[in-house]
Amino acid sequence: MKKITLYITTLIFSNIIFGQVGIGTENPQQELHIAGPTSTIRIESLNNINEPVLNDGLKLAPVYVTGDGDLTLNPSGWTTGGGAGTNEPLNFLISIPNFVPNGPYGDGTVVANDNTITSATAQIVSVPFTSPQDALIEVRYAMTIDLSDELLPAPAASTFTDISAKSVRCYFYIDLNSDGLDATELSKVYGLHGEAYTSFGQGSVGYAFIHGVGYGNIPAGNHSLVFFGETHDGTNLNTYVGFGGSSDYLKIRLYN
Repeated sequence: MKKITLYITTLIFSNIIFGQVGIGTENPQQELHIAGPTSTIRIESLNNINEPVLNDGLKLAPVYVTGDGDLTLNPSGWTTGGGAGTNEPLNFLISIPNFVPNGPYGDGTVVANDNTITSATAQIVSVPFTSPQDALIEVRYAMTIDLSDELLPAPAASTFTDISAKSVRCYFYIDLNSDGLDATELSKVYGLHGEAYTSFGQGSVGYAFIHGVGYGNIPAGNHSLVFFGETHDGTNLNTYVGFGGSSDYLKIRLYN
């Protein structure tokens, strides 16, 4: 052991004279040259014991180079988001159950399409959220819908007795900075999904279901998802639709 130690010490010392250090070689080509096809470097300050948050010991942890040339897992002052010059990628989920108020009779938010019109649109709910940086947003939603040919909200819905077809649609806008929807934001519809219904003097009372998914790019800041409901029917018909009265959920995922 003493001979090996002496050899390495002598080797390093002799190479320092020429401004280069070689390990496993007597002819270093750089200031530090570690030779050998299986050579590795270990920095214990970066292992999962000393850096358990950024290095969990299971997945490979990215190592970055600071402006001073230091190797680190967590460069000071840099933002999260993944990619060169950043830390862990942004990927988190906001889950909001029952995001639509149920209303007094479990009809949720009602879009009223009475016999004087053939289509109607109304805002269902606005949901605020915060993004810590520029991100891709994924939104998944689902909600019950309650249909009736008599005025809602009411203690009980009424089945359709006419011979006709009706459609129901749901979608959302992204209100950037939560300062109200402008013309540009209103031009981009996300998560559009529709259902069609026909009646022939019969029907049953109960909840149907509607769902959708949408993607968009957002900047860092406080924003809102603004959901709308829409109905269409024929002339001289009453179609009342309650959105989200029984069961609904909203999941928002952000990616850098």
